[in-house]
Amino acid sequence: MKTTKKAVVSGLAMIGTAVLLAGCGAAPESNGASAGAGASDYLPCMVSDAGGFDDKSFNQLGKEGVDAAAAELGSQDPIEVESQSETDYASNLQSLVDQGCSTIVTVGFLLAPAALESAKANPDMQYVSIDDTVDQDFDGTTDAENIKPIIFDTAQAAYLAGYLAAGVSKTGVVGTFGGINIPTVTIFMDGFAQGVEKYNADNGTSVRVVGWDRAAQDGSFTGGFEANDTARQTAQAIIDQNVDVLLPVGGPIYQSAAVAIQDAGREIALVGVDADVYETDPSVGELLLTSILKGIDVGTKDAIVAAGNGEFDASPFVGTLENDGVGLAPYHDWSDRVPAELTEKVDALKADIISGAITVESYLAG
Repeated sequence: MKTTKKAVVSGLAMIGTAVLLAGCGAAPESNGASAGAGASDYLPCMVSDAGGFDDKSFNQLGKEGVDAAAAELGSQDPIEVESQSETDYASNLQSLVDQGCSTIVTVGFLLAPAALESAKANPDMQYVSIDDTVDQDFDGTTDAENIKPIIFDTAQAAYLAGYLAAGVSKTGVVGTFGGINIPTVTIFMDGFAQGVEKYNADNGTSVRVVGWDRAAQDGSFTGGFEANDTARQTAQAIIDQNVDVLLPVGGPIYQSAAVAIQDAGREIALVGVDADVYETDPSVGELLLTSILKGIDVGTKDAIVAAGNGEFDASPFVGTLENDGVGLAPYHDWSDRVPAELTEKVDALKADIISGAITVESYLAG
C-alpha cells in the first residue's frame, strides 16, 4: 500500500506545475471529441464513489453540478448511478456507455482505473474525472485524450484551517483522521499540519497535531468512507488525546466524528471538508468551526455545460485559492469565538499564498 501511494504521489507531482498553469490560464481549444447534435440530444451521466450521492460531500457536490448543468443546457435528464463498493465501478460505467451517455462524470481517486479502461474502450465518448488526473502510468499526463480531470489543491485551504485550528485550540492539541491513505485525502492533512506549524512558528507555541505524521506520510485511517462505528472509534481515539479541534477527511465519516464529539461532553470544534457542512448538514452545525471547500459543483457544472455546447475541453483544471476553486467556509456559530486578530491573520496568509510569498507543499504544487 505504501509503495503504491508513493508511486501515485510521484506521478501526480510531475504534473503539478503544468496543471496549475492550465487551471489558471485561458481555456485551451477543444479536442473535438463528440461535439454532439445539440443540447436537447445531450445526455450527461455520472458514477458516484462508494459514499453515495447523499454524502453531504464530494459525491453530492458533483451531482449538484451535473444537475445544474443539465438544467442550464435544457438537455436530457442526467443518468446518475451510485456505487456501493469498488467492485461496482466497471459495471456502472459500462451500463452508462450502453445507455448512450454523451459525457460520463466519475467521482473520486478510486474510480480512476475503471474510468481509464472505459475511456480507452470508448474514445468517442467524453469523461470528466473529479479528484484524479487519471495518470496511471505516472508520466505526468492524463492517459486518455477524452478525459478531463477536475482536481483541487486543497492543501492551500487546509493550511488556513490548520492555522485557524491552532489559534482557537485551548488544549494545544488538534487532530485529524482520514478514510483511506490516498493523495486526495492526505492533501488535506498535509495542509492542515503545515498551517499548525506556521502558527507555532509565528506565535512561539507548540500546538500538536494528532492523527497525521507529515514526515512519515502516515496516520489514522478508517479504511473506507462510510459513517460507521470504525469511524466513530477512530475519532474517539484521537479525541482521547486531549484534542479540541478535529478534522475528519473522507465524506460521511464526519458524521461519526460528530457523534464522538457529542459523546465527549466537552467543547470540541469540528472542521468539515468539500462542502460547507454547516449548510449541507445543519444537524452538526453547532459543532463546526469551518469547512475546507472544494468547488466540485462549480467545476463539474462548467465542464458539462461546455461539453453540452460542443466545446468539451480535456485540459486539466485545478482549483486553488487564487481561482476560488478551494477556500474556507464562514465560521458561522463559531464567529464570536474566533478572535478578530486571528481572522485577520488567516486572511493575510491567504493573500500570501495567492501571491506566492508562501508555498504550501502538496503533490499538486510540485
